[in-house]
Amino acid sequence: MPHLLQRAVAALGAAIWLTTALAWPAHSNAASSVEIYYAPEDLPGERLAALYGNARRYIYVAIFGITYPPIVKALVAAHKRGVDVRVITDRGRLNDPKQRAAVETLSLAGIPIKVNRHENLMHLKQVVMDDEINTSGSMNQTGSGNRYNDERLDVFTDPVTSAKARDKFLSMWKDTERYQDWK
Repeated sequence: MPHLLQRAVAALGAAIWLTTALAWPAHSNAASSVEIYYAPEDLPGERLAALYGNARRYIYVAIFGITYPPIVKALVAAHKRGVDVRVITDRGRLNDPKQRAAVETLSLAGIPIKVNRHENLMHLKQVVMDDEINTSGSMNQTGSGNRYNDERLDVFTDPVTSAKARDKFLSMWKDTERYQDWK
């Protein structure tokens, strides 16, 4: 009887291990982390500008609103130090003088800009940097999104989700049916 009990315990242990392994995400990474910032108290736009200052290879931005001067300045500075910076934004949003000025500043610095052909449907607020960091949340990269609105910015340090965000951005970048070069 003790032998049967040992086998039953071993089988139960294997079943528990298998259940746990199947419930755990296949892409789990112990080095993954998520930081959550809320506006106005955490000033997420300032945190995002600081992240841009640390980028080494690329920054890909898909955003509805981008008008916050420290963000624009950080993107231009990154481009000047050799970082591949690309921006996709909403064509209809360019009717806002602040948005137009920001996009013109980025473009004059040599940063390629694409706009959607499907007006006012760009709702992404996503950034991916260096295959390591990606952001998401409700925050547009505007002064109001940083200091006044109730907003959220999630910063993921994770190669798996960053690769997925990068691939989505690049598929949008290559999609000439939905997006076109600005100017």
